[in-house]
Amino acid sequence: MPQHVSPLPPALPPSPASASPASAPGAAPTPAPTSAPAPTSAELLDFVRRTAADRTLVDSLPLDPEGRTWVRLDGPGGSEAWLIGWPPGTGTGWHDHAESLGAFATARGTLTENALAVRLPASGWKTLELTEGLDRSRRLSEGAGRAFGRHHVHEVLNESTDTHAVSVHAYYPPLPLIRRFSRAGAVLRLEQVERPEDWQ
Repeated sequence: MPQHVSPLPPALPPSPASASPASAPGAAPTPAPTSAPAPTSAELLDFVRRTAADRTLVDSLPLDPEGRTWVRLDGPGGSEAWLIGWPPGTGTGWHDHAESLGAFATARGTLTENALAVRLPASGWKTLELTEGLDRSRRLSEGAGRAFGRHHVHEVLNESTDTHAVSVHAYYPPLPLIRRFSRAGAVLRLEQVERPEDWQ
């Protein structure tokens, strides 16, 4: 019997801030880390929008009429970033990004994002029955972008029949895994778990 999942509340509570280890009594204070703070989803969105506006970079991406192409980019604050080309009629299928938050922006053409307003259980399930009212859909034309939090479940599609699309994506922390799903009506089924070595 599939498990049921319900819509997310309007906003999720923020993740707790990480605490620095306490110093032992009488010990010298621990110096503050010098690395930059982790990027927020808003900062990732700013990055993907600015990068999508870089015509020289976007035009340098090799495009394949048969399948998606991609190039790894240097994202802000240690994030993982990609420039991706989408031939007409291609898409990602349903997936999530585990504990990573992210953003993407369309640099050329138009992409459609179908998403679920739900937080899926992290493990322990194979099939879920979705309740009504979870589906969200948006079209992102050139220059448009969107940010998302952890556990975001979506599919991204180039629904054009004749035009390539190009987009920029960024994730933090770098993706530890991607869970891929199939969907038949209200039933979502976990099909595969991919690790970084599968796509890099």
